[in-house]
Amino acid sequence: MASSRRLRALITNDDGIDSPGLWTLAAGAREAGLDVIVAAPHVDSSGVGASVLAVRENGRVRLHPRENADLPGVPAFAVEGHPAFIVHSAGRGWLDPQPDLVLSGVNYGANTGHSVLHSGTVGAALAGSLHGWRGLAVSLDSGAQIPTDPHWDAVRAVLPGVIDLLLGSPEATVLSLNVPNRPAAELGELREARLARFGSVQIRVDQRSGDDGDALHASLVEVGSPEPGTDIALLAEGHPTLTRLSSVGELPGVLNAVPV
Repeated sequence: MASSRRLRALITNDDGIDSPGLWTLAAGAREAGLDVIVAAPHVDSSGVGASVLAVRENGRVRLHPRENADLPGVPAFAVEGHPAFIVHSAGRGWLDPQPDLVLSGVNYGANTGHSVLHSGTVGAALAGSLHGWRGLAVSLDSGAQIPTDPHWDAVRAVLPGVIDLLLGSPEATVLSLNVPNRPAAELGELREARLARFGSVQIRVDQRSGDDGDALHASLVEVGSPEPGTDIALLAEGHPTLTRLSSVGELPGVLNAVPV
């Protein structure tokens, strides 16, 4: 049966409910004609991947209603759980109607290379695909430190066309969009990108001993020149990049590959 209901977008992130990138994405989604609901972790949950961990108290996970003066009438919640937990909750009875798509971000820092596995921003979009929903993870290539004046305008310039592309894709499609942190007028053309071997930031972990015992210490290490055509390389050239990601699935033939 035909329906006049607008498509519903769940807006989430891993930087937490107070991140301005979250509200930038919500505003952009509403401008694109989507019905919007915002639900994001109550604290920063970066790097949690697709974890469904939540803070449970007597079997409950607390919700904290929020309001945003720039988005009147948009329901919003801070949730004491990780992004993928929020998405799964939406598909297991919490939201009625359920969302049609999951928009996650806008993340501080690019999500590039195969290390997107660790991103809570990407994990939320992939979690939505398990429910058959289209998903988009959006990240701003803002570097290791949060900039004082991030170029959200660049994201808003690219977002409408990418949402149109997503809505025209098959169900459960997941896209990852990275946008250079520069004025919208200075962006290159949108490019499809291969994932780099790892990511734009790599970490070395060392075990060290001290007066209070052993500990693991993490430090950033320099990354060599990126391989041409990868997401890292194209971002460095000023191009917003778009990559279609695959979710969990099986690869048949494992027994056929084992010698008897």
